[in-house]
Amino acid sequence: MDTIKISTAQNIDIEYEIAGLGERIAARCIDLAGFAVLYFLAIVIGLIAAFSLSSTSLYVALIGFIVIFVFYDLVCELYMNGQTFGKKALKIKVISLDGSQPTFGQYIFRWLFRMIDFGIPLGWGVVALVSVVVTKNHQRVGDILAKTTLIKTKPRTQIQNVAFNFALPDEYQPVFKEVLHLNDRDIELVHEVLTSYYQTRNPELIYTMAAKTKEHILVSIPAGMNELQFLETVLKDYNHLTSNMNV
Repeated sequence: MDTIKISTAQNIDIEYEIAGLGERIAARCIDLAGFAVLYFLAIVIGLIAAFSLSSTSLYVALIGFIVIFVFYDLVCELYMNGQTFGKKALKIKVISLDGSQPTFGQYIFRWLFRMIDFGIPLGWGVVALVSVVVTKNHQRVGDILAKTTLIKTKPRTQIQNVAFNFALPDEYQPVFKEVLHLNDRDIELVHEVLTSYYQTRNPELIYTMAAKTKEHILVSIPAGMNELQFLETVLKDYNHLTSNMNV
């Protein structure tokens, strides 16, 4: 499974799975299905307008369709956080290889080189298909030049399964009541870090997350408790305290 590291607002590196060829094709098919419907509507509206007004109405409708078709990906990715409607449905998005949000210039590069990736003379997307298959980060030519790729945005664990998945005894006593200063997204991030640690055994993840959490809720780790135990306790305390609040 190919992954890419993305730095969160808390400066914690979390690995996300890179979208594969299947997700890319499925997202594109959804977008093309939308264009097929739009094209049909443009023809119908244009013909109706042509019969009732003038023959130029049909050409106006077709030109409008072409403009939407050409600029669709660029506009959507710019204003929909790196996604088209197809990508959104498949829960994938464009991201820079360094893990940051792509710049305007990177989106432009991806868009300009669609002619190479998907141009009719080059085989209706064969170039993009081959490039995605053979490159390390599953990039089409436009991605390679723009230094971008697509990642899966669906969380490995949903928040309802993060904060409330501990079977704690009724007599459980929270150690850090200050965890109430955290929110669900903070707890999800702690869980992501722990999950990554269990998979990679990279202690830097734990040390960095523990330091950021301590700083945020203004607590110190008690004697005899290490950083890993601290983060696990934070999850348990948050679960216990928020569950009691919702009773």
